[in-house]
Amino acid sequence: MNRLTNIAILGSTGSIGRSSLDVISTFPDRFRVTYLTAHRNLDLLAEQIHRFRPHGVVVPDESSARRLRYLVNGTTELLVGEEGLYEAVTREDVDTVVSSLVGFAGLLPTLRAIEAGKDIALANKETLVVAGELVMQKVRERGVKLMPIDSEHCAILQCLQGEDAQSVARLILTASGGPFLHVDRESFAQITPAQALQHPTWKMGNKISIDSATLMNKGLEVIEAHWLFGLAPDNIDVVIHPQSIIHSMVEFVDGSIKAQLGIPDMKLPIQYALTYPERQRSVFQRLDFAALQCMTFFAPDMEKFRCLALAFRALRCGGTAPAVLNAANEVAVHEFLKGRVAFSAIPDLIEAALASHNVVQHPQLSDILRADRETREFVSKQMNAVPL
Repeated sequence: MNRLTNIAILGSTGSIGRSSLDVISTFPDRFRVTYLTAHRNLDLLAEQIHRFRPHGVVVPDESSARRLRYLVNGTTELLVGEEGLYEAVTREDVDTVVSSLVGFAGLLPTLRAIEAGKDIALANKETLVVAGELVMQKVRERGVKLMPIDSEHCAILQCLQGEDAQSVARLILTASGGPFLHVDRESFAQITPAQALQHPTWKMGNKISIDSATLMNKGLEVIEAHWLFGLAPDNIDVVIHPQSIIHSMVEFVDGSIKAQLGIPDMKLPIQYALTYPERQRSVFQRLDFAALQCMTFFAPDMEKFRCLALAFRALRCGGTAPAVLNAANEVAVHEFLKGRVAFSAIPDLIEAALASHNVVQHPQLSDILRADRETREFVSKQMNAVPL
C-alpha cells in the first residue's frame, strides 16, 4: 500500500487553495493535508482546520494567532509570520508544497521548500518570473519535481508527453482577453476597479483579476513558460481565445499542433499536478462539444494591452528585468485598486521602472531582492507623475 503524500498548502483560503482542498478531498487514501496557511480569512481557515485536521497552520501575526486559537480551541499547532511559513514548508511531515500565495511573497517560501527537498505544485507564477534561473537551478540540484498548476502550463506539459523536446517549434498560450477585450484603448483611463474585477471566464482574486484585465497575467505566464519548458521568447506566442476551452497548444517542427481542451476549472490542472505522472478519474464537469457551438481565436493587440508587450521586453532583457516588471506591476495594481492611479497608468509605471533599471544578468537572490525593493521605492515616488 502506497504511503500518503503529505501536503502543505500556502494560501489555503484563496481560490487555488480552496480548489486544491477540493481535489485532495476526493483522494483520501492518497493525500493528507499537514499544513495550511492563510492571511486574512481566519473564519474560512478555521473551517478548513475542522475539516482536514492539519498538523499545523500559519497565520501572519500574533493577533491572528490569538483569534484563530479561540476559533479552533487549540486543536492544531499555530505558527506565525514568515519564520512560521519557512518552518512549515521544511518540516519532515511535508512531501509536496502547493505554492499558491499571490505575488512576490511566494518566492522565498517556495525556495525554502525546494532547498528542503520538497516537491512543488506551483500556482505562484511570480516565483519563476522573478527568479526563474535560480529556482530551476535549485530544482535540478535538489532533484525535486516542480509541477505547474496554471492551466496554460499544465496544458503544455500534457501536450509534450511522449514528444522529443527537439521537435517543439512553438508554444502557444491562450488568453481569454479579459473584460476589456472589445473596449477602446481611449476608454482605459475611465475604467474603475469594480469593472476590472469582472473577469468573463475565471473566478480569481483581486490582483490576478486586474492582471488578466491588462493581460499582464499572460505576460507573466510567457516568462514562466520560458523557464519551465526552455524555449526562447521568439518561440512563445499568445493567442486570444475568449471561450477559454483550449488552455494552450504546442506546435511541432512538422507543423502539427497539439491542444489540451477542458472546462475552465482549476481543479483539473491541480489534480494533474498532484497525481502526475498518473491520470486519475475525476468527478469534475466534462466538456460538452454540442453545447460549445464555436471557438474563436485572434492575435492580441500589443499596443492596446501594453503590459503583455512589456513582459516580452523584460523576458528578452533577462536578468533582473522580469523582477522589476513584476514589482512595478504589483505596486501599480495595488494603487489602482485603491483608486490612486488610472487603469491606463499601470503600463506607464512599469515602463518607467524598466527604463530606470540597470539589469543584472544571472542574478543571485540578493540581486533579485534588491531589484524588487528598489523598484517598489521607485514606483512609489513616481505616483505623483502619473494621471489619476
